[in-house]
Amino acid sequence: MLKKNKNFIIICILSASLYGFADSYFEISKNLDVFTTLYRELNNYYVDETDPGKLMKTGIDAMLKSLDPYTTYIPESEIEDFRFMTTGQYGGIGAVITQRESYVYISEPYEGFPAQKAGLQAGDKILKIDGESAKDKTTEDVSKALKGEPNTEVELLIERLNSKQFSVVFKREKISVKSVPYYSFIKDNIAYVKLRSFTRNCTKDIKDALVEMKKEKDLDGIILDLRSNPGGLLNEAVSIVNLFVDQGEEVVSTKGKIKSWDKQYIANNTPFDTKTPIAVLINQSSASASEIVSGAIQDLDRGVVIGRRSYGKGLVQQTKKLSYNAQLKLTVAKYYIPSGRCIQALDYSNRNDDGSVGKVPDSLMTPFKTRNGRTVYDGGGIKPDILVEQEDISKILIALLRERLFFDYATEYKSLNADLDSNFIMDDSGFLKFEAFLQDKEFEYKTDTEKILEKLKKKSKEEEYFTFLSDDLNNISSQLSLEKKDDLKRSKSDIQEILSGEISSRYYYQEGRIRSSINYDLEINKALEILQSPSRYDSILKAL
Repeated sequence: MLKKNKNFIIICILSASLYGFADSYFEISKNLDVFTTLYRELNNYYVDETDPGKLMKTGIDAMLKSLDPYTTYIPESEIEDFRFMTTGQYGGIGAVITQRESYVYISEPYEGFPAQKAGLQAGDKILKIDGESAKDKTTEDVSKALKGEPNTEVELLIERLNSKQFSVVFKREKISVKSVPYYSFIKDNIAYVKLRSFTRNCTKDIKDALVEMKKEKDLDGIILDLRSNPGGLLNEAVSIVNLFVDQGEEVVSTKGKIKSWDKQYIANNTPFDTKTPIAVLINQSSASASEIVSGAIQDLDRGVVIGRRSYGKGLVQQTKKLSYNAQLKLTVAKYYIPSGRCIQALDYSNRNDDGSVGKVPDSLMTPFKTRNGRTVYDGGGIKPDILVEQEDISKILIALLRERLFFDYATEYKSLNADLDSNFIMDDSGFLKFEAFLQDKEFEYKTDTEKILEKLKKKSKEEEYFTFLSDDLNNISSQLSLEKKDDLKRSKSDIQEILSGEISSRYYYQEGRIRSSINYDLEINKALEILQSPSRYDSILKAL
């Protein structure tokens, strides 16, 4: 009797499973048929001409957008851009470009690649590409024209400040952007390494940088800069943590709907250094793999995390090949760092009525413990051990940046000065020259005080108080205009910082910009302060 009941239960379970599968399969089949029919009818009978490929991509993008921002369709035409994100490599001339009115300009050539070797400079206007006018072309149009197979030629007609138009012909190359654009000792025996992205072999690049510095002198501290690093390859994140923690440590685990995605990622290699104090720098644009590294270092109490709370992307993507060389990048799992927390900030499975997604409120965040017993939380990125608040940027700086006047001044500076000291810092005389440069330039901005004053004037007119307040309000407005003339001087130190980096990049490229920024960097100064005080460093990593 018991055996019969057992068999009956098994049959019921199997029947329910098969029914569920059949029901799901029917829903998929039915909706695919509806979609195919709708798509055919649209293309056949819509009043205007339709572009079938564009129409389909719009439909696919809208469907995937309802899931999460990281599940995306990559058509064949965009595969090269996707490959660049994961490998740091593409075929082209090696330059960042930017749109200025009707033309695209060279914004920054990569050192050692075709654009720089051919003599192109930041500020060069691209007039023609292979004889075809580049006027009114978008950066996307120009980017596609400049990219191509290595060893193929491209001809550009260039307009440069204080120079005649000239043509340059050169060959495209395989461009491999450095994952580590800069490393150096920045004070005494403290090593600094900037990681741009988690592309293939970036762990080796970090290790090579540290090995080279260690040949020069002992390491008393390491600053790993992951600020504005959007992430990349998961295995590289695990390998980077493995440089600093013992073999056998769990770095991260993933959990998904499919059991095969329930994985543990272990530090399998012999570490480079498990003792030297580490400071990891993060900000609100540090995401994904950056959060795995900073979060694992924090959870294992291997180092101190400094800066601002990270982005909060705890979702893992995998690519699937589709027909006609297209690909689907889809979210397959969530990742969990050593303490057991997931740092995903947004729950895309539970949307608001308007379709928006809210962040997990602080009150619902779950506490976890680091190895030493410190309390950390899930649900909102990695919160630094030492929080460094971002300084407010003044309205005049925003206006100058918006009008590209820092960029234009650096372009003019380069046209007038052949050489620059590698440790260039803009001094007071340089600031005065920039003030003179701005004399005939247009840039408008409104301070918060002016905006409030305008609202006050408008409200006083509505409530009929303006007649007897007008003199006072106009006097305040006039006084504000006079005070605004000193805004440039009030922002002097910020302007000198920006221009020091912009001008340095014209001579020393990415390395020059980063080297210059270190002189002004609040987070790096805080990291130096902590790494140079062993007692302070140890106290941060101890449980309260």
